[in-house]
Amino acid sequence: MEIAVVGSLDFTLGFQLAGVLRLYNPKDLDEMTSIMKSLLNEKEIGVIVIDNSDLLLLPERLRVQLSESITPTVLGIGTEEDNTLRESIKSALGVDLWK
Repeated sequence: MEIAVVGSLDFTLGFQLAGVLRLYNPKDLDEMTSIMKSLLNEKEIGVIVIDNSDLLLLPERLRVQLSESITPTVLGIGTEEDNTLRESIKSALGVDLWK
């Protein structure tokens, strides 16, 4: 299983330095949407990492599809505080672990 990283050059640089080979730097939202849809259908991809702010820009239907995907697993990471992970855990376990 491979890791794919989608985002700006600044976002993907650290992953490139860590040895990740599948890097995608879309130029606009349409290209990012197209890349994410194609990555969802690739059997070799186990994890997709995307900047959380970019993830929030994607169309609602695609975001739902990404959040429900098991393989590949989609990880939205970033510097801004986000409650997505918190809400996912709360939904799965029925308990807010941050309290």
